[in-house]
Amino acid sequence: MGYNYRDLGLTNTKEMFAKANKEGYAVPAFNFNNMEMAMAIVEACAEMGSPVILQCSKGALKYMGADVAPLLAKAAVDRARNMGSDIPVALHLDHGPDLETVKTCIEAGFSSVMIDGSHYDFAKNIQVSKEVVDYAHQFDVSVEAELGVLAGIEDDVKAESHTYTNPDEVEEFVTKTGVDSLAIAIGTSHGAHKFKPGEDPKLRLDILKEIERRIPGFPIVLHGSSAVPKQYTDMIKQYGGEVKDAIGIPDSELRKAASSAVAKINVDTDGRLAFTAAIRRVLGTSPKEFDPRKYLGAAKEEMKAYYKTKIVDVFGSEGAYKKGSL
Repeated sequence: MGYNYRDLGLTNTKEMFAKANKEGYAVPAFNFNNMEMAMAIVEACAEMGSPVILQCSKGALKYMGADVAPLLAKAAVDRARNMGSDIPVALHLDHGPDLETVKTCIEAGFSSVMIDGSHYDFAKNIQVSKEVVDYAHQFDVSVEAELGVLAGIEDDVKAESHTYTNPDEVEEFVTKTGVDSLAIAIGTSHGAHKFKPGEDPKLRLDILKEIERRIPGFPIVLHGSSAVPKQYTDMIKQYGGEVKDAIGIPDSELRKAASSAVAKINVDTDGRLAFTAAIRRVLGTSPKEFDPRKYLGAAKEEMKAYYKTKIVDVFGSEGAYKKGSL
């Protein structure tokens, strides 16, 4: 059984991106894999008055089911409204691999989709992206595509090397595909193991500035933008876990991008780290605990608290809409 996303209380991303670009912030795009994560995300955003995009990768859909994810998104919308908040909520397919996956998600109730043709050559990327746009726009579903390649690993998305987006290609790509937003590669990286300690990650803001000049006012997206917070990698190791030492993208670099043309910033790894660290802490300090509500509840609250800080420090989206409270 499928749904029209509007019947679930969801919105596409067009208006929220226009508002974000006009007011100089970025919309948080947080990945989720279960009910606790979805509630952590929407409660954090509702309390802060921030718009939000709930994201599902193909791996998350396989885990939850494409029929379940939209209903969790509806529950998230209902939670925000019950908190007295009017924040817009979108449900987005992250790194959609093909048109068939896109069709499945739109029929299930997704309001936004990404087609990732970045591993193809330029002409083929345009072709596959336009096919998705032509289909999705029939249902007023917004479409994101990607130009350039991010290194790293995220679920089924893997790349050994990084290829910066070529500003000379963006205008032609956007014009020929008709996409609603464009993910670019300017120095971010997928996964938890982005950079080694001692490195000083910097975004190629000069490339971003040139892209903004070529397609003024067009919504830009940054993937792979987790900070890999040390407090959570340390906590995971403290309570028996193993995480390689790594650092992510500094919040200060992302905030510069968010105040420019970047309308959407993706964060997945940070949420996973916060969630896992809290579970390990509960089980490590209370070895007799076997009530899932105790450790999953703690994980939800940790993830929520951390994302509230990100909304201020990275996205700058606090107060863009009416704030709510539990």
